[in-house]
Amino acid sequence: MARGGVNKAVVQTARMALLARGENPSIDAVRIEMGNTGSKTTIHRYLKELDDQESRRAAPPAQIDDELTELVSRLAQRLQDQGQERIDRAQAVFDDQLQTLSEELARTQLHFGALQQQNKALNSELEATNATLDSARHALQTTQTTNARLQQAHLDLEIRLQDKDGQIRSLEEKHLHARDALEHYRNAAKEQREQEQRRHEGQLQQVQMELRQAQQAAIVRQEELTQLNRDNERLLSETRSTLRELGTHQEQLKNSTRVTAELGEKYQFAHTQCTVLQERLSTAQNENGALKQTLTEQQQAHQVVQLELIKTQLALDAAALKPPPQPPELIALPE
Repeated sequence: MARGGVNKAVVQTARMALLARGENPSIDAVRIEMGNTGSKTTIHRYLKELDDQESRRAAPPAQIDDELTELVSRLAQRLQDQGQERIDRAQAVFDDQLQTLSEELARTQLHFGALQQQNKALNSELEATNATLDSARHALQTTQTTNARLQQAHLDLEIRLQDKDGQIRSLEEKHLHARDALEHYRNAAKEQREQEQRRHEGQLQQVQMELRQAQQAAIVRQEELTQLNRDNERLLSETRSTLRELGTHQEQLKNSTRVTAELGEKYQFAHTQCTVLQERLSTAQNENGALKQTLTEQQQAHQVVQLELIKTQLALDAAALKPPPQPPELIALPE
């Protein structure tokens, strides 16, 4: 590819340096001498012109036919050089465009890789959030089951407490009836004793006997009353124990309710995070699709440029392969 600064004088200087060292001034040797710059076609043209100049200086004056032939050759060489320069410029433009597209493709691939990494990270975070959400759901179900069981136990305890209250009321009613019966019996015995004393003082023994019987009956009644009091105390003790158990279960129910509320808040927070992550994942996927579309369009444009360059190269090669125009026939001059 021809570059700025390569001209006939530079080629001539490199050629003379090679000849001074006794080396053959070939195209590759001259190009190496110039620092690997310049196209081989341009170097070949300049070397041919230098060889022609030396040949003309060494040869006798040329005839008109030779001059015309040389002129035609120069014109053909100039046409070929112009075609080569156009090819070189097109190649340079193509190289620049190819470099730009390659750099843009590399940046796009880097961005695409970063988006893929971000997509993987979002997927991992989404999976972790889903796992946390499942765990929270399981804990919530467990807590709800425990809460239902505690509520059922609470209802059972309330039913048992109501039964105990009924038993206590029944025992109190029995105790009152027994006390009333004893009081009535005492009053009746007293009245009967007074009447018997007034009427039948002589029947004191019989009265005393009846009194002892009454006392025995009273003792029996007193023992029954004592037993009723003991049963009442026992029922009161059981009631107090039941009330303590009820308080414990109510505290457990409050704790379960608080834990259920906390788990509900955690579930709501995890659900919100899941929604945000899904939105971020959808945005990243949309950007990924847009980048893929841009990359496809750039690749298509790159292919179009390559096709245009190939067409240009073929057209220039076809122009270079055309035979040069034949020189016009010369009119014979009279001697």
